[in-house]
Amino acid sequence: MGAGTEPDGTSRSDEEWERFLRESVAGAADAPKEPSARAREVAKRLRAEPGPPEGWRSHRPARPKRRTGWYAVGLFASLGLLAVVALAPGTVGGLFAGADSPPPAAETARPTQAPPAAAAQRPTRQEPFRGSPAASWADGAEGITVPKAEAVGWMSTAEVEQALARTRDFLIASSLDRGVLRGGHPEKAISLINPHQKDVQDFLKTAFQTPSEKNDPLLLFSRFQPSRTQLVGDTVKTRGRLTYREGERGALRVSADVTFVYPVIRADAGDDDDILRTIVRRELVLSWDDPAKVITEPGTFSITSYKYDVTNGGCGAPTGHLTPPFGSEGRADGAGAEIDPYDRSAPVGQGGPSGGACGKATRS
Repeated sequence: MGAGTEPDGTSRSDEEWERFLRESVAGAADAPKEPSARAREVAKRLRAEPGPPEGWRSHRPARPKRRTGWYAVGLFASLGLLAVVALAPGTVGGLFAGADSPPPAAETARPTQAPPAAAAQRPTRQEPFRGSPAASWADGAEGITVPKAEAVGWMSTAEVEQALARTRDFLIASSLDRGVLRGGHPEKAISLINPHQKDVQDFLKTAFQTPSEKNDPLLLFSRFQPSRTQLVGDTVKTRGRLTYREGERGALRVSADVTFVYPVIRADAGDDDDILRTIVRRELVLSWDDPAKVITEPGTFSITSYKYDVTNGGCGAPTGHLTPPFGSEGRADGAGAEIDPYDRSAPVGQGGPSGGACGKATRS
């Protein structure tokens, strides 16, 4: 057998075998070397990692969450708003006034100032109170605050509670009833008035037949002429209150102070016609008398006094109806003293003309 045998069975020469042994002892230049201990450790760590290592220069910090940026913007916006409030607090009320503003608290006493001005916005058929303080007022009878009942004079607590409810019913029947607003006869409201109060009964008989300054149904009732004026929507905005105390001869004396806001338009109006708001504020004093001392009927009251302010209700000779000044009529109407129809801080007649006298509304 020769000195060496190749895998294919051929023999190696003696010279090749000697060179192989020599290189095995000295080590060939391209022969693999045993790795160092550090190299073995690195190789072990790399095999354990799921992916290729990331170079230190290619490290990317985690991306900040998106809300961080909004927080910074919100912080600066809040600081800016605080500055506006500090420098011009009255301006902020105008920024947020409107139909979406929260309703004011129920009125339990006479306010000390007029409501703030709302942003100037044209009313629409969908939003007839737009641009008015009334936009945030309550609807209909909800805006009439009724106080808690307590016994007064000849009446028990339950009787006072009933009298307050019927006083509210009178305001609804006289100034909110849809039939009456469309010019109908206010039979339900009249049925609550003491039929034995002669001066008032004489007034009622005359007022609807031959209206005059002295005998004008508008003194107690809100009425429009359907052939001329159309109400916009089904809502009338209100704000006001009832109060009570003991009156003469132990009677229950109930005072009402309520503002009614009626959005109206010309009866034959087109889509582009302007909407007006007729605003009526009423002050009434009613006496629920002791039947042992005054001739009266159960469940009825006597009217002690009545006053009202009206804007956008028309000027001129009484007709028994409110006559809003549409179009060119508005330029001639309201040429007198100025009045803010939403200012309830002064009694009727002290803030401007009353009883149907013409005045110029500062806003509507």
